[in-house]
Amino acid sequence: MTESFRVEKVLNNNVLIASHPTYDEVVLLGKGIGFGKKKGDYIEQSAVEKWFILKNEREQEQYKKLLPELDEEFIGLMNEVIQHIKQRVNAPLNEHIHVALTDHISFTLKRLRQGLDLKNPFLVETKSLYPLEYEIACEVVDMINRKLGVELPEGEAGFIALHIHSAISKQSLSEINQHSQLITKLIQIVEQQLNIKIDRNSIPYLRFVRHLRYAIERIKKGEKVEEPKKLSKILKEAYPLCYNTAWKLIKVMQQTLQMPVDDAEAVYLTMHLQRLAKKETETIE
Repeated sequence: MTESFRVEKVLNNNVLIASHPTYDEVVLLGKGIGFGKKKGDYIEQSAVEKWFILKNEREQEQYKKLLPELDEEFIGLMNEVIQHIKQRVNAPLNEHIHVALTDHISFTLKRLRQGLDLKNPFLVETKSLYPLEYEIACEVVDMINRKLGVELPEGEAGFIALHIHSAISKQSLSEINQHSQLITKLIQIVEQQLNIKIDRNSIPYLRFVRHLRYAIERIKKGEKVEEPKKLSKILKEAYPLCYNTAWKLIKVMQQTLQMPVDDAEAVYLTMHLQRLAKKETETIE
């Protein structure tokens, strides 16, 4: 990219909206980049530290409305945070993270100043489902705490991890939250049906939760899994409670996702449930 940027709107000294012949409207970031600038001025690429595109008009408007309300130090920190996330995942991110994560953390800090703490009911599942995203989110929380002299609540890393996963997977946050809620519901059904309390730190639990995550992704994509029919008959006879529970889970997934689930899924779910039941029985004994 060698063409100059044309200033459209100065948001503050360090952030402005500009137009570009190839990329249309972009957000430019750089220390003092907006100082003394007015609409119609041109800025060379060499003067720009960072830039990104917000193709969606609604996101553009959200970002324009959001930035003037924020402290410039915080805006700078958020850009450091997003750069850190990009480097750690080593993959392109959905640009919506600039709006969504900035808005989320700004609101979290506001609640913190008001003495309010929002609990994260999906924290344990988030750690299990998205281990890399959660690890990066913990680093982000540490960055914010150190730079701003605050102490974000423990659950905040879970919320940030979901934003990171959304940016990596290009899934909407609402869809990711729906999947997390579905997995939590499925785990509750397992505990009720098998009459056990699952150890959230156990290896069988971690494997089960990850299996559910990938099962949901397969269902959404319409991917098929091979059905081992002989094994299905053996499991049905040997572990009837686990097998019946597996089918309950399948029905809940079908109802929630409004999509068909392969019969073969019952086999793999039964094996996971049997391991969970065995682990919890051994623990009690």
